[in-house]
Amino acid sequence: VNSLPLFASGDPGQLRDTLRLCLIPGVGPRTRRALLGRFGTYGAALAASAVQLRQVPGIGPRLCDRIRRAGELDVDREIELCRAHQIDLIPEADPRYPALLREIPDPPGILFRRGDSAPQDQLALAIVGTRHATRYGLRQAQRLASSLARAGLTIVSGLARGIDAAAHRGALEAGGRTIAVLGSGVLNLYPPEHAALAESIRRQGSLLSELPPLQAPMSGTFPQRNRLITGLALGVLVIEAAERSGALISASHAAEQGREVFALPGPADSRMSRGCHRLIRDGAKLVETVDDVLEELGPLCQPLLQHDGHTLRHPAELQLNDQERQVLDAIATDPTNLDQVVRSTRLPAPRVLATISVLEIRHLIRRTSGNCVVRL
Repeated sequence: VNSLPLFASGDPGQLRDTLRLCLIPGVGPRTRRALLGRFGTYGAALAASAVQLRQVPGIGPRLCDRIRRAGELDVDREIELCRAHQIDLIPEADPRYPALLREIPDPPGILFRRGDSAPQDQLALAIVGTRHATRYGLRQAQRLASSLARAGLTIVSGLARGIDAAAHRGALEAGGRTIAVLGSGVLNLYPPEHAALAESIRRQGSLLSELPPLQAPMSGTFPQRNRLITGLALGVLVIEAAERSGALISASHAAEQGREVFALPGPADSRMSRGCHRLIRDGAKLVETVDDVLEELGPLCQPLLQHDGHTLRHPAELQLNDQERQVLDAIATDPTNLDQVVRSTRLPAPRVLATISVLEIRHLIRRTSGNCVVRL
């Protein structure tokens, strides 16, 4: 980016006030919203007297003092750092702020993003699990993430060791999009050995955090970031989780946010599958194949394919090659005979049949009989 993205109104003062408030230790999403409800703007909250601030629920003497001294924070330094490293600053009022994230009870006031966004990011699935994954778990995470990415879903995870990394890699290998939500700043990656993976994610999606770019990872920031992983997605798939796994925190966030919860079963005697089995007993959708996820999310995807009164192209269509596009365009929303598709495309019949199978897997068409297909 050549210039720093601001609010749609282009008011740099608003951005600075938002950033300043979000940099104050102890001012979380709920306190921030309470301040906004009491004072109307972040600028007015920062200018409030100690007596006025103490009237806001949750603000004691220490936090009141921090807010009163917020002018000492070097906001311009943070802005210049973001500009130098091509980090987007996305306040909640910005139209680029993820729509799904606005729905959760405690959305962050500002997001720091390296990478970009795409329309299909509205159709996202979170995949989470243990850092101490078995070979079975790693294989399944990569397989399912790859298949879901090919179907057009963006894969969201946390860049952690184990299941998270396998999910990101599966999406990348499929040529799909993936978002990594960090428990540290986007310039202070954790774990450090995932630097190359993070760079691949940045090129094929984005790195996202609610923390300042140089913020070091701390134990308390990881449970907090889990609400963002699920908040960005239509649902969460848990792959391998022990009974006290952090992935279960994500599943809990998802349920509270009204998101779908999926779980992959594992070997009955595997300690790493006990959390998943508990989720399934409690009502999570059991997942064996990618179809188990797509069938459940299908109805949720339809409203998101409408934007400003115009129908968006299904995200799976954005990944088609020329031949796949040619075959898809030859199929109508009414039953279309395969011989007609061959005639329209002038492609060899075996090639058309193979492409039809690919389009079925991506849930763009379905067979209505042995010789007919219909576009969805």
